Amino acid sequence: MKVENARVEYKSIINDKFEKTVVGFLNSKEGGIFYIGVDNTGEPVPCVDIDSVQLQAINRIRDGILPATLGLFDVDIETIQDVETVKITISSGPAKPYYIKSRGMSPSGCFIRTGGATEPMNEDMISLMYGRRVASTLGTLTSPRQDLTFKQLKIYYEENGFELNDQFKRNLELLNEEGKYNLLAYLLADSNGVSIKVAKYSGTDKVDLIENEEYGYCSLLKAAFSVLDKLRIENTTFAKITAGARFEQKLVDEVALRETVINAMVHNDYTKLVPPVVEIFSDRMEITSYGGLVAGLSREDFFNCYSIPRNRELMRVFKDVHLVEQLGSGMGRILKAYDSSVFLITDHFIKVRLPFAHAPQRKKKLAEEMAEEMAEEMAEEILRLLEKDDLLTLKALAAALHVSERTVSRRVAELKGLGMLEHLGSTKKGRWRVKR
Repeated sequence: MKVENARVEYKSIINDKFEKTVVGFLNSKEGGIFYIGVDNTGEPVPCVDIDSVQLQAINRIRDGILPATLGLFDVDIETIQDVETVKITISSGPAKPYYIKSRGMSPSGCFIRTGGATEPMNEDMISLMYGRRVASTLGTLTSPRQDLTFKQLKIYYEENGFELNDQFKRNLELLNEEGKYNLLAYLLADSNGVSIKVAKYSGTDKVDLIENEEYGYCSLLKAAFSVLDKLRIENTTFAKITAGARFEQKLVDEVALRETVINAMVHNDYTKLVPPVVEIFSDRMEITSYGGLVAGLSREDFFNCYSIPRNRELMRVFKDVHLVEQLGSGMGRILKAYDSSVFLITDHFIKVRLPFAHAPQRKKKLAEEMAEEMAEEMAEEILRLLEKDDLLTLKALAAALHVSERTVSRRVAELKGLGMLEHLGSTKKGRWRVKR
């Protein structure tokens, strides 16, 4: 385990300083991880009732901290040295300063993470953060329509084991302070004016449009699933056949594509009702979202996978139906498949360009992957042949594998270097056998 630092805190039990620590992470630039059931040396301490601790943590964060925190934290179980602990992942909040509800927005209620400690904020810091708070959000803006229905939303929740009762409008924060439907409600309603465009072009530019489909005017959840289904079809598999094997690969990485689309939908700025756009070219897919980087999040923070949800209410709903897994996890999956050069970030837009695997910029990487896999297969085949026939020459091995002597010689030399083969006789005409 790591030692406590600016992003990690340990507590053996939930004590009276619990809310203080969570507030500190919410007000910090990077958020953090809070472990319950781990002492300050990083050693796990068994919890008496792990389920009760989870429920207590959720309730105290939800009910004891303002502004609203739903969508800004995850509570999970993590096993450390065979002991179950409670892991609370907390995002940096977009509506700073956060504070302990019972103490108000004051130095006794507002805290921030400094190194491995949680320190009180002074009045100047509180005022500065409050002045930067974004007033126009999905939760505060009133829906352009009030005759909304939510049959699709209820279906998705029921499919994921949730039953929405009569209080779901309050619980999912679909109402603003005046009791009217807000913009979040409008986006999740059965009928609205928001649509996700998926355009397809025949070439590498926007000259020849061959397909233009709209997914929307319905619940954003339904639109999200429809767009993902469409791109799953478009993300076809291509094959490369060699003398020794057949290699298959999707045009773009499946996981990265899904996470890119979900990120675009969850973090898009809908306050001006500008939706994300998906474009398919002959050499790439492009997903563009409106809004640029969230206030307080630098490019460095962005590529280090720190999370400040622009739309925490929407994030919570997408997480409930398992479109989002953990806070900040999507960027990590994208950057595992592609480097940061696929991102184009401007003041108002974020565009992600996912190149096709057979496009020029990925040919070299694909060739290297294929060559490595073929080399491993050939090495296994050489060992199999030598196990079957105790002594074989390079010429005999090359003939059996239908490759050149030079090629088989490289593989044999690698196996010898690993101590798996031994050589008998002269360099060229000698025989090889598996080392016992």
